[in-house]
Amino acid sequence: MSSENCLGRKHYVLVHGACHGAWCWYKLKPRLESEGHKVTVLNHAASGINMKKIEDVDTFSEYTEPLLQLLDTIPSNEKVVLVGHSLGGMSIAIAMEKFPEKVAVGVFLAAFAPDVEHRPSYVLEKYNERTPSEEWLDTEFCQCGNKTLIFFGPKFLSYKLYQLCPIEDLELAMTLARPSSYFIEDLSKEKNFSKQRYGSVPRVYIVCPEDLGIPLNYQHWMIQNAGFNDVAEINGADHMPMFCKPQELCDSLQQIAAKYQ
Repeated sequence: MSSENCLGRKHYVLVHGACHGAWCWYKLKPRLESEGHKVTVLNHAASGINMKKIEDVDTFSEYTEPLLQLLDTIPSNEKVVLVGHSLGGMSIAIAMEKFPEKVAVGVFLAAFAPDVEHRPSYVLEKYNERTPSEEWLDTEFCQCGNKTLIFFGPKFLSYKLYQLCPIEDLELAMTLARPSSYFIEDLSKEKNFSKQRYGSVPRVYIVCPEDLGIPLNYQHWMIQNAGFNDVAEINGADHMPMFCKPQELCDSLQQIAAKYQ
């Protein structure tokens, strides 16, 4: 057993969602570090300060490459706590499929959560089917090659994702958000996640009941559809608990990590 596990020190890898970047964890990272944990935040391709343009990223695996490269460097005797927010749930699922032996637990934070029975794009397709076009408000969509680009507008950020967050954090998002993609077309062609790899890693879902981006009923549907070892909840949290409930999120993640060490 590694010294990290013996000392109760965990390595958290925090994975952002669409249109966001590593910057969204600025409140959570120091809180976890002050408790003695190691925390890694990263920018996916064409996200945050990553230099790529989303137009040049063709597949979801390419988008997720920074996470896969990181896990490839983790020693074989160490395990990380993977935390995926929103679209980051799909990213950590790919990482769990590829490196199941390096993940102590996968935490889906108000996140899209795939199952092993359907193609990877299934939960994203169902989400789009259940989301009327008017719910997207001023979000912009644009076809680019084999993918659809998405860029959250100020109204969508304000009313659907950040409605309970400090105004300064909303302003940060409006300043730093970048166009992204759900890569549904690409994910629809990928093979299912496997029970033997992705399905073998403990999974916990953290419900955010005031989320208007991924509504509560859809979070519950994904939990039932995919199956989870545990379900936690952060009372009063909108889609961005790292901004509106950072201490509660920190406490919840530590409780989860302690259980699945």
